[in-house]
Amino acid sequence: MSSTMQKTDGTDTAPQELDSESLVKAATESALEKKAKDLKILHLEPVSDFTDYFVLCSGSNQRQVQAIADGIERRLRDLKARPLHIEGSKQAQWILLDYGDFLIHVFDEDRRGFYALERLWGDAADVTAELST
Repeated sequence: MSSTMQKTDGTDTAPQELDSESLVKAATESALEKKAKDLKILHLEPVSDFTDYFVLCSGSNQRQVQAIADGIERRLRDLKARPLHIEGSKQAQWILLDYGDFLIHVFDEDRRGFYALERLWGDAADVTAELST
């Protein structure tokens, strides 16, 4: 089966890739399905040049942190998005999924409070309401 699709006029088109906002929304939905707590989406593009969005959320324990991260990775993989890098899976206290245009941080509650990324990136706009369901 070909990876291209046929238009009604018979010409081939490549499948559409989802934009960063759509992938962030999908990641957010997946995190919430796994009962992630305190979900925040920060728009870093105006204040940083290394990524456009941070998705931050917490789990109650290491098992839930791992489940949230695994669920997000699976959902985005189904949408043909693969992380450039994953860090912290072994300890499951702070798992970072790096998708280039956006980074997903899944914390246990203690690490979330200790590192306080929302405070560190306080100049970034909170776009949680616009990009989460």
